[in-house]
Amino acid sequence: MNIEQIIKSTIKLSIPKKVMLNLAYTKNYMGDKFTELLKPYGISSEQYNVLRILRGQKGNPLNMQDIQERMVTKNSNTTRLIDKLLIKNMVIRNTCPNNRRKIEIQITDDGLKLLSELDPIIENHELILTDKLSSNELETLNELLEKIRN
Repeated sequence: MNIEQIIKSTIKLSIPKKVMLNLAYTKNYMGDKFTELLKPYGISSEQYNVLRILRGQKGNPLNMQDIQERMVTKNSNTTRLIDKLLIKNMVIRNTCPNNRRKIEIQITDDGLKLLSELDPIIENHELILTDKLSSNELETLNELLEKIRN
């Protein structure tokens, strides 16, 4: 089904308009599917993103600003996300010994365990969502999306 059918457009849309609507619709579609996948684990996609960022630190803490800069969703309230992960014992928060105004966040064993459990599930999810595209099409799509942003 094309985007005009999905939104039940009664007028012919320009190609740029179709592209923008397709991107927005697909973003929401993929986000909804990802949210459904994470729901049984009690975390949001933004919390998942924070945990992945922290896992990439290989045990080293990261300050709130650096986490915020690496977030896929830049408008997320990082403090609120960290607070929720603290309650779930997925992260710990410490004051930096060299700068008491700087807060450092570190992933816990519980956070690492959750990510290890989710890794194969999410990899399978990504394969299912992209299985209609060839490797070349995926490469082209990735290049085109990067070209739009750059």
